[in-house]
Amino acid sequence: MLGEANSLLLWTVIILLIGYFVLVTWIGKKGRQHSKSMNGFATARGKVSPWLVGASFAASYSSANLFIGVPGLAYEYGTSVLWYTLGCFGVSWVGLLIFAKTFWRYGKKFGRVSTVPEWLGKRYNSKALQVIVSLLILFNVYYIVGQNVGLATIFETVLGIPYFWGIIVGVTITILYIGLGGAYAQMITDGIQGLLMAIASILIVISFFWTIGGGFNVFGELGSKLSAIDPNLTSFVGAEGPYNSVLAIMAVQFLLFSFILMPHLLNKILSIETEEELAPFTLSSGLVLFVISTLMVLGGLAARVLFPALESADAAIPAYVIESFPSIIAAIMIVGIISAILSSTDSLYLGVTTSIGNDFYRILAPVFKKGITAAKLESQSVKVAKGSLIVVGLLSLYISLDRPDSLSILIQFSFSAILSGILAPISLGYFWKKATNYGAIGAVISGAGLYVVFTQLNVIENIYLAMFFASLVSFAVMIVIGLLTATQEHEDMVLKKANRSTTNESEINA
Repeated sequence: MLGEANSLLLWTVIILLIGYFVLVTWIGKKGRQHSKSMNGFATARGKVSPWLVGASFAASYSSANLFIGVPGLAYEYGTSVLWYTLGCFGVSWVGLLIFAKTFWRYGKKFGRVSTVPEWLGKRYNSKALQVIVSLLILFNVYYIVGQNVGLATIFETVLGIPYFWGIIVGVTITILYIGLGGAYAQMITDGIQGLLMAIASILIVISFFWTIGGGFNVFGELGSKLSAIDPNLTSFVGAEGPYNSVLAIMAVQFLLFSFILMPHLLNKILSIETEEELAPFTLSSGLVLFVISTLMVLGGLAARVLFPALESADAAIPAYVIESFPSIIAAIMIVGIISAILSSTDSLYLGVTTSIGNDFYRILAPVFKKGITAAKLESQSVKVAKGSLIVVGLLSLYISLDRPDSLSILIQFSFSAILSGILAPISLGYFWKKATNYGAIGAVISGAGLYVVFTQLNVIENIYLAMFFASLVSFAVMIVIGLLTATQEHEDMVLKKANRSTTNESEINA
């Protein structure tokens, strides 16, 4: 795709990427001092500005899904896909505002937890639940695969680098700086990536004035040209695809409201040191998320007008950028898109590997190593977490070799499986005194298990509806088991915890 005329684009991208990789590796080395303990490796609590943590949250939220996958769906199915992107900012941010403070306060009360499985384990006083949720988080390997595919697609389309080598480059650099600097490196680099992503998103929309035309009526012109290709491309409810009914669209909003409960995002809240820092954190995350979640997808619609016969819908944004901008600007935008992919990849690697070290090894090691000291267990847990980076990276590399039909669908399958299991235990754990460990375990197993059954056996083909109904069953299971197993002793313990929480909050505010 790159001829001699585009050699400037090629070399500009290569130089920018080399500079970028040197920068993030340096940041990783700088963060080494903060990643010697499990808590420091997982959260770097208090070491990063809340404004930067907020930008990191938005960048991690976005990923290859919003910069490659969802624009690809917009290219294929049209304006009905906008329900997804509008929900990313509106519904997800409302969810963050609702959950952030309570989740942070519980984390403080439990003694500075490092991960979501640990949060659940302490809330329900159940190590078994903590281990089970840590295993559920392994579904994020498929999420990482989606990022690998997006990155390889960019390298293949823009730089002419073969798909296989594109995956290797992305996996290697991400493992390098996360292994060195942990959460500190991840949040600093994601903050930088969030800025690049916002710039790229704004430039995409500005470019419509010379690619689509129509002056200030540019969006009307875009709609007219899409309708001329296929009237279904401008319908509010799609004739085909995952947004083909009002119920499906409502299920999408339910998913996006729940999405902020994903472990690699909630960990950002655990990195906040004081309650006062929650305000700049949520404001920063909302502003950056608004820009990067609502603008880039429009490029997928514009690409359908300019290139109506692309072989792969996921190539819509790379093709649009290459053809619509001068080489140097296009190179900057391509690096911005690569940043979008890496920003989620590093969060996902960190979430999966810290869970392996903190919630799996750290819980089970004392069972097999009697008499192990706390200091030695801490040291070994960090080593296991860092060592598992290589294992998870190789596993994701192997799965990535078989390119999926839709990057977006693969990514949404992975996080929907996790959310189907943890939504009920986290939500009911906030306020229901009869929420028991047995109910939470039943909810995790039934919700995630049913989601896999629904999707893999085609019982419910729409992935959003599958998650919605699996989650409803998960809530029902937890409520029924809670009513059957909650004893007076259990309720007294919950009340005692609530009173201790109030006391702690008073001490925090004092």
